[in-house]
Amino acid sequence: MNTIWSHIQGVQTLYLSRKLRFHDVFSPQYQRTFALDPAADLKILEIGCGPGALSESLHRWFPRAQITGIDRDSAFIAFARENIPGVSFQEGDATNLPFPDNSFDVCISNTVQEHVEPSAFWGEQLRVLKPGGVCLCLSARKGLHCTAPCLEQTAAERAFWESLPETDDTFQRYGVGKYVVSEAELPASMERYGFSNVSTGYAVIDLTPDAPKYPPELAELMIESMRQNDLEAIQSVHAPGADRAIEAVHAKYDERLRLYRAGVKQWNTEVSVTMMVRGVKR
Repeated sequence: MNTIWSHIQGVQTLYLSRKLRFHDVFSPQYQRTFALDPAADLKILEIGCGPGALSESLHRWFPRAQITGIDRDSAFIAFARENIPGVSFQEGDATNLPFPDNSFDVCISNTVQEHVEPSAFWGEQLRVLKPGGVCLCLSARKGLHCTAPCLEQTAAERAFWESLPETDDTFQRYGVGKYVVSEAELPASMERYGFSNVSTGYAVIDLTPDAPKYPPELAELMIESMRQNDLEAIQSVHAPGADRAIEAVHAKYDERLRLYRAGVKQWNTEVSVTMMVRGVKR
């Protein structure tokens, strides 16, 4: 069983954050760059699918498509299989995809490229795509973050994090972000490894719960996603003081929800930018 990545980022944290970023309200931004026919009988492979939130959205956006999600992490795949109907999920490695040549019409990945050696990352997708098939590479870029006053770090949280050893080599040991490239280098890399008709686009995902454009259920999902991120970060450490820190997290997010429901605006925001690179197999 491989659970390296779900240890680095918790299952619920990753699922909820991606569920927000691939919410239907943001679909038009992605669809413009994807340039896929929603009525076509496509075979789509998501590489590094995590707990399956993007595959779940693709299943809604392309209802006639046959969608497969693949990830190295056993916990991610177990969650996806249990919670996301209509999509096939299996364990597998982006550098050695368990599929024959010319199997898929579309390959898509989200925040995977930066962790995988380029010749294997692009080469395997080129191999499993049919001639004329589309490769879509999504990559997180620098965004904006502003915390609500009621969500500032509490004394209990600060004491918990300050009590931990300062050294943590998890990212180095597992090669997290080892192959990060710039906005110019990413499409150039896709071209270098054999794709043609390369183009780029950007999705700007504005997660501001108090914005009137968002319905209450979506606004509250934004708040709960932040809560889950803070909770899983603490729970992953298993150190003294965790219980007090967890209580503090719940208290401040309960207060954030109370304020939201009372119409008291905090205007905290998380704006993420996703670069999308699209290429075609000759």
